[in-house]
Amino acid sequence: MISTAYAMGQTGGAGGAGGGIAGFLPIIILFAIFYFLLIRPQQKKAKEHREMIANLKKGVRIITSGGIFGTIQSIDDATIGLEIAEKVKIKISRGNVAAVISDAEAVQKEDKKKK
Repeated sequence: MISTAYAMGQTGGAGGAGGGIAGFLPIIILFAIFYFLLIRPQQKKAKEHREMIANLKKGVRIITSGGIFGTIQSIDDATIGLEIAEKVKIKISRGNVAAVISDAEAVQKEDKKKK
């Protein structure tokens, strides 16, 4: 009776190692899914934003993260002088630039205002 219990209780050492890897496989798959669906696109977007901020020049029309449209009048390392209306100038942080408005978009908006 005792010898039967010992025979059924343990298996060889090779079976135990396979169970450990199989237990981590779902975690590894979830990490891969999170990386390709969340982390990688976010890093790509942040890189594009840094490049856009680095390439800003005087006279370029931009939109701030607060929704203010304006033209860049001065640039230094940390701030941007922005003209938002005729003779109305403000200073913003470089990081608050949300997007650069292309000339084609600006022309379309001006045309809509005239109509």
